[in-house]
Amino acid sequence: MSLHYESAVDIAEGVRNGEYDPVDVVEEFIDRIEERNEVTNSFVTVLGDEARERAREVREQVENGEGEDLPLAGVPLAMKDLSESKAGVRNTKGLKPLSDNVADSTSPTIQRLEAAGAVIVGTTNTPELGHRVRTDNLLQGPTGTPFDPEYNAGGSSGGSAAALADGLAALATGSDVGGSLRNPASCCGVVSVKPSHGLVPRGNRTNGFRGHTPVGVLGPMARDVESLAVMLDVEAGKHPSDPFSVPKQDGYAEAVADAPAPSDLDIAYSPDLDIFAVAPEVREALESTLADLEREGATVDRVDLDTPPKGELTHVYSLTVTTFFATSVAEVDESLDMDLLEDYADGVPTELQSLVGMGRSNEAMDIATADFPRTDLFHAIDRVFDDYDALACPTLATPPLTHDEPMPTEIDGESTTGMPTDWTMAWPLNLTGHPVVNVPADPVDGLPIGMQLVGETYSEAELLGIAAALEEASPWDYPS
Repeated sequence: MSLHYESAVDIAEGVRNGEYDPVDVVEEFIDRIEERNEVTNSFVTVLGDEARERAREVREQVENGEGEDLPLAGVPLAMKDLSESKAGVRNTKGLKPLSDNVADSTSPTIQRLEAAGAVIVGTTNTPELGHRVRTDNLLQGPTGTPFDPEYNAGGSSGGSAAALADGLAALATGSDVGGSLRNPASCCGVVSVKPSHGLVPRGNRTNGFRGHTPVGVLGPMARDVESLAVMLDVEAGKHPSDPFSVPKQDGYAEAVADAPAPSDLDIAYSPDLDIFAVAPEVREALESTLADLEREGATVDRVDLDTPPKGELTHVYSLTVTTFFATSVAEVDESLDMDLLEDYADGVPTELQSLVGMGRSNEAMDIATADFPRTDLFHAIDRVFDDYDALACPTLATPPLTHDEPMPTEIDGESTTGMPTDWTMAWPLNLTGHPVVNVPADPVDGLPIGMQLVGETYSEAELLGIAAALEEASPWDYPS
């Protein structure tokens, strides 16, 4: 039996019908992690004994006739070592000072995934508090993409994305403040959803209102669109711990099963969102992939968006994200009764310290008035959906970077500031709140390239159907 690249849907079906023993499934993935984790450095903590015990519980449920209530029966799940937690499991948040921290509660999403039959096989690497667009930290070191481990897996859900692409798990959790579900999915050739705000509850007991004027969301990651949809079906829906969570109204797996014919699709395409310089090879990869969809009958039109000036938007994002990370440190201090920057500064990278310092100095009125250009950006994106089913654009402006490669100071002959906001094209959609499905485009020199499919707020079902149609027209695969 070799299930490393089997879809989560097929694994769960095999467990439910008795073809697979969930204990054997988990054992195979634990063996794979032990064999391969040193290649990519995906996992921080491996839960061998705990996973085996949980798999035995799933086996008993199936034997007792409860399998039909387990859409993820026996599916090995990787949990990002950050916002989500399981009681009794190490939760470092990528921080060296929290290397021995153990969670005392289980997140709502993890409760739901386990109740659906998923088996957590370990926690995955992330930069400190998810603050970087590449996965590296002082505690664990860098995570590489399985396509070439010299290249970084992207951040901040890089450990989760690399684990999926290397066959170490069948599903993984992630979070996204400026592309952290989509950037690593792009670098590792996997699929992910940045959901509309409130669809996947955060469940933060220290700061339940963190989702107010939000940029950060939780979301699923997988290797195939059907499994991604099933995972979102399990995660989504209102939860009492999140004041901004909303009821789930759609069946995402049903939308994928009933995916539209390409001839019924009208796709808008923007190579740059009218904001970014983009490497020619990235544009060519997306256009080649969209051409596959066009050959099946889809209409693809290049569009202009009339977005606000880039400098104005980066200022807005800087205000928003620095406030977010200052609040994140305050949450750590509050929940763990510590002063992270005062007492453990040598274990916190200077980049994160700077972000927190900037956030603490932000004026409330500046943050409030930043919502004006943010609103202009929302309408610039939203107007597209008057005429089109989705907007396609790159996830990153260049192919993946090596671990030590600085952010590019020039892209396609255009000078940049060398900041992450020049490289990742994901963050504007955190400002607007539109849902996004990341799908692999055609690779460049053997390295993955990601495409964002953007839709109207709470149109995840439609986006997943479009992603399924594209997966059929232009399939992707993984290094073995």
